[in-house]
Amino acid sequence: MDETRRAIPLLPKAAVWLSLLALSVALAAAAGGASRGQAGPVGGAASAPRTLSLAVSGLTEPTHLASAGDGTGRLFILERAGRILIARGGTLQPVPFLDIRLQVGSSSSEQGLLSVAFPPQYAAKGYFYLNYTNTSGNTVISRFRLTADPDVADPASEQVVLTVQQPYPNHNGGQLAFGPRDGYLYIGMGDGGSAGDPENRAQNPTELLGKILRIDVETGSPATYTIPPSNPFLNTPGFLGEIWALGLRNPWRFSFDAGGNLYIGDVGQGAREEIDFQPAASGGGENYGWRILEGTQCFNPTSGCVPPDRYYPPVAEYDHTLGCSVTGGYADLGTYFYSDFCSGRIWGLRQVGSSWENTLLLQAPFGISTFGRGEDGALFVANYTGRAAYRLNAPSLTYMPYVPKGG
Repeated sequence: MDETRRAIPLLPKAAVWLSLLALSVALAAAAGGASRGQAGPVGGAASAPRTLSLAVSGLTEPTHLASAGDGTGRLFILERAGRILIARGGTLQPVPFLDIRLQVGSSSSEQGLLSVAFPPQYAAKGYFYLNYTNTSGNTVISRFRLTADPDVADPASEQVVLTVQQPYPNHNGGQLAFGPRDGYLYIGMGDGGSAGDPENRAQNPTELLGKILRIDVETGSPATYTIPPSNPFLNTPGFLGEIWALGLRNPWRFSFDAGGNLYIGDVGQGAREEIDFQPAASGGGENYGWRILEGTQCFNPTSGCVPPDRYYPPVAEYDHTLGCSVTGGYADLGTYFYSDFCSGRIWGLRQVGSSWENTLLLQAPFGISTFGRGEDGALFVANYTGRAAYRLNAPSLTYMPYVPKGG
């Protein structure tokens, strides 16, 4: 299987695009005639149908959907090449919110404009943060400001906060999110690319790659950051203080729930996809195992597949009979929604006591590149090759015990 296709849910090569198109047609037929605007329920596990309803069309390679939380109800849509569009009531605004295509490098399928994060009290502050790859292929975390028009940002206002050198064009991570409890900025960094993490960066405490980072960008100079004093490795010799969690291959999408619990969708290598979890009470420092482990299976053990210190296994995983690239989503009322880019499956996962339960909700007839949350709490998914975003309608669910498949 093509490595680029597995690594992150962005546009594959032309031959793979054609296979995804064929998959869309096949899945639509399997869903009983469901169209791209509505996918039928699967398996009869729920007491009410789940559907996808068209929210906005006319997009090009959407990579992220977000709300600013400023009371306007706008949906911000990122396109891989370097534009951010605004949708109001399902209608795209004629002028882009931001266009930085000249400085975004997107020649490789996993590069581009990858996510946006709006800080707390965004309406008063008038600035936001982006994660993108530049024309040299390196990860850039930057702050941009609004113009006098709240629907238009100033592309010349960029203040670079952090640049991370990328040794290969794939596995760039890309997620940004502000912690709901601490107000710090969390950054998802992939292991740097190639295949199998050849330089073992995810387990290297002197590298930012293969990690979740936590930094403070809201105090001090806007072009710098500080390391929060409660970061787990700040005073640990041999560790970079920015590291919040490690042992990740490519955390393309992660999110917090309302209580501060962190869910991470970590894209696998050639066999397994996984969802990792960090409870709100955690002080950080978890190691999710890559490259020693892929999911809960041995991958490249250095000594008998001994898990690393502070290892936390995934709370859900699946093999490649069910897909090939996990797309992390959002938690809503105790249910975490996530999907697979290659198969279009959407699952719901929740914790019951000390165990986790998982159910297949529906099968979308397209690959889902990202989830998003509207200001009203609505969940959205993006059809990467279909130029559209859809609202996920998932009423009452009936859960089944989660049993890892294929291993």
